[in-house]
Amino acid sequence: GNEIRVMVADTQTERERGLSGTSPLSPNTGMFFMFGIPGLYGFWMKEMHYPIDMIWIDQEKKIIHIESQVQPSSYPQIFVSGVLAQYVLEVPAGFVSKNLVNIGDFVIWDFN
Repeated sequence: GNEIRVMVADTQTERERGLSGTSPLSPNTGMFFMFGIPGLYGFWMKEMHYPIDMIWIDQEKKIIHIESQVQPSSYPQIFVSGVLAQYVLEVPAGFVSKNLVNIGDFVIWDFN
C-alpha cells in the first residue's frame, strides 16, 4: 500500500548512470530500472554518497530478491539476484524494513 515516486531508467545510459553522484533520495522516492528481457542484472555503489535498499522484481511483478542497507563503502562489490529479474527498484535505505517489504510481495505500477 505504499506509493513511491520514481525516476525511470529504461535506456542503457540511464541504467549505467543510475543514482551515482546524486543527492540522497527523499522518503518514498526511488529509481526504477527497466530491462527489455529477464536477466541476472548486477548493481554496485560506484560514486554513491548514501545507502540504499535494492529490490529485484521478476516479469510477473513479484519481488524475488532484496538487498537492504547497501552502503557506498561496499563498492566494488556487485549485488545480483540469483533469479532472473526484469526490473530493479532502488529506494532509500530502511524503506524495506520500515514498510515490511518481503520477497514474494507483488508490485503494481502506473507511469501515467
